[in-house]
Amino acid sequence: MDPGRDWLAELRTTCRARHLSQRSEAAYAHWASRYLRFHGANRTVLPTDAGALRFLDHLVQRGEVAASSHLQAVNALLFLFRHVMRVDATALEARRRQVRRPQRLPEVLSIEEVRAALNAMRGMPRFVAALLYGTGMRVGEGLALRIQDIDFREATIAVRAGKGAKDRMTVLPKRLAPGLHRLAMRRLALHRDDLLHGRGHAPLPGRLARKYPGASRSFGWQFLFASGVVHYRPETGHWLRWHISPSTVQEPFKAALLACGIHRHASLHTLRHSFATHLLARGTDIRTIQQLLGHRHLDTTMIYTHVAQAAQATTSPLDRF
Repeated sequence: MDPGRDWLAELRTTCRARHLSQRSEAAYAHWASRYLRFHGANRTVLPTDAGALRFLDHLVQRGEVAASSHLQAVNALLFLFRHVMRVDATALEARRRQVRRPQRLPEVLSIEEVRAALNAMRGMPRFVAALLYGTGMRVGEGLALRIQDIDFREATIAVRAGKGAKDRMTVLPKRLAPGLHRLAMRRLALHRDDLLHGRGHAPLPGRLARKYPGASRSFGWQFLFASGVVHYRPETGHWLRWHISPSTVQEPFKAALLACGIHRHASLHTLRHSFATHLLARGTDIRTIQQLLGHRHLDTTMIYTHVAQAAQATTSPLDRF
């Protein structure tokens, strides 16, 4: 291994060249950094499967990782070896086949629990949580909605660059349409004020900012759930307004669950699981749910059939005594 090369910088460059998501890039960089630190200052030794396996075994023996994190670390090292360092990773590939992710049913809230939690919330956090439940979007997808993604006439929402860099369409709940329209009007007023003060830029995906220099100031590209602060980017000289942080909604949602006496291992992502399970229980076709959720494989969506079956009223044999 060349001691003068910055492997982490090369890893990040490779991730962006292959259009991986920011979360994937951050995860891969995390495990690559830990792997390099594990081998200490001995950077002149070429990376080998044996060295990678020692690092992975170290994580498992110390009990630092669950099966899902173990698999993520394996995938990160595979990416580092194959696409950055360009070395063989046969043993790592074998390890990936050996690691089994636990097959657990997703946590699902009942309709009554969702209603109680939403009623215990207020303001913007309540609206975002209701939108996540009503559309089945992931938290990051919902917060990253832009004005142009909402079609009030067709009652649809375009989810751009979701998991796996895929676009899809989901339903716009009729109950939320008036609130979304009012929010869009308030967002327009904020954008006009930003423009008057030399701001009004939104971050654009990929190289769109270079291809369309004026697009970042157009209203359609603005985030719907705008942050209350703007950030200066010295490389462009622009003041950018991002979307609100996930914690802005996550913390009030957890507080609402506690206030309602719902002591479940639930998070905002649970609303996505609840969306799918409740649709299925009401007879929605499984392939329709697959499209709304953006699952590549039907098997991923089929897990909700087990949740629905488990949630149905069943007579216990004890009650037949």
